[in-house]
Amino acid sequence: MAEVEVVPLIDEGLGNSAYLVDLGDGRALVVDVSLDLRMARRVARGRGLTVAFAADTHLHADFVSGTRQLAATEGTRILASATGGREFPHTGLHDGEEVDLGGLRLRTLATPGHTHEHVSFLLLDGDRPVGVFTGGSLLVGSAARTDLVAPDQTEALARQQYASLRRLAAVPDEVAVWPTHGAGSFCSAPPGTERTSTIGREKSTNPLLRVADEDAFVTTLMDSLGTFPPYFLRLAEVNRHGPAVLDEDPALAPLGVGEVRSMLADGAELVDARPVADFAAAHVPGALSIPLRPAFASWLGWLTSQDRPLVIVRGDDQDPAEIAWQATKIGYRNIAGEVAGGMDAWFAERQPIASTRLVGPDQVDAGRVLDIRQTSEYAAGHIPGARHIELGDLPRRTDELPRQPLMVMCGHGERAMGAASLLKRAGHRSLAVLRGGPDDWARTTGETLETGA
Repeated sequence: MAEVEVVPLIDEGLGNSAYLVDLGDGRALVVDVSLDLRMARRVARGRGLTVAFAADTHLHADFVSGTRQLAATEGTRILASATGGREFPHTGLHDGEEVDLGGLRLRTLATPGHTHEHVSFLLLDGDRPVGVFTGGSLLVGSAARTDLVAPDQTEALARQQYASLRRLAAVPDEVAVWPTHGAGSFCSAPPGTERTSTIGREKSTNPLLRVADEDAFVTTLMDSLGTFPPYFLRLAEVNRHGPAVLDEDPALAPLGVGEVRSMLADGAELVDARPVADFAAAHVPGALSIPLRPAFASWLGWLTSQDRPLVIVRGDDQDPAEIAWQATKIGYRNIAGEVAGGMDAWFAERQPIASTRLVGPDQVDAGRVLDIRQTSEYAAGHIPGARHIELGDLPRRTDELPRQPLMVMCGHGERAMGAASLLKRAGHRSLAVLRGGPDDWARTTGETLETGA
């Protein structure tokens, strides 16, 4: 019996894994792919495969699904839960129903919890279960959050998640576990490098499969829930109605400096995607710093509005297609374009500029530190006396901070510069951003970090 080839397609920024299964006959199945189909298509092309099937385990809240795009452009058959209410053509599957993939079979397992209509897909080679695509149900070392539907349904969904995990735990121990959400996802995946597992390993190591009873499970899961970007609350409906099919790849239209100035005066927002050091040295006053990196999409969706035109400033060595795709995969179709020529064009037009001071760990004034990391990061270790406001909360809490010199910090500097740009926009001055994070400070000073929130 030939080994089934399953290729993870990892999105480091969203912390997610899609999967491509080589069906062995020139066709492929993909599971939980986003609208940014570049990697899936590259892998399929490299293997000489046509994507014949695209399955979604649930109505995704953290990215726009790529299934409808595949159906429209490649004739791909969409597989999804029959109870999801999707308003576009697809094969709706109920619990226990199977799809013949041409030798391999895909069996549907109802596993509600992360969402009401959530299903897992058990991949079978003959009668032998090979692996299970668990989506947002069983994760490596955890289970996905249950608070994305509505606050009053969080506990009920957590109880369904308990039952779903136990159902999956009944699958043979040697079966592979292929979850969608992994480290870096805001869907409650724990930190770590492992993105796949086996049923047996999860039964022996996953804390949520080892709790005493349902009530303990619910308490443990709900206590682990952190914050998440606001776009999570609307993308599930986008995916249910059916994302718009792209006629062409997204791109950044060139905009002249004068045009950009007019747009900013009319309410557009400028997002500066350049590295921290470049932004610190010189930037457009009022610009929001979101350095281009894998997490760009998450912070774009957390800190900007989908209803406001966005203009991008980037460096010459930064890929405009990457910026456009990162915005598109979270449903942001409001990128008006980019400043043609970047900051060089801005300088050439003698437009006003601003700068932000960068400091090293040996320059920290511990009494004036604002730590903008996630609560779990802050609790794990922070500079003694540091004030804490999560970056995602900062836009509505800038008035809580005193109008005095502040040193903003995160883990490396990217988020901190974003926070400093928000504070400057709100009228704060005498701001500095720490190069590095609390561990750098502790190593440099020999001091001990505080723990606890």
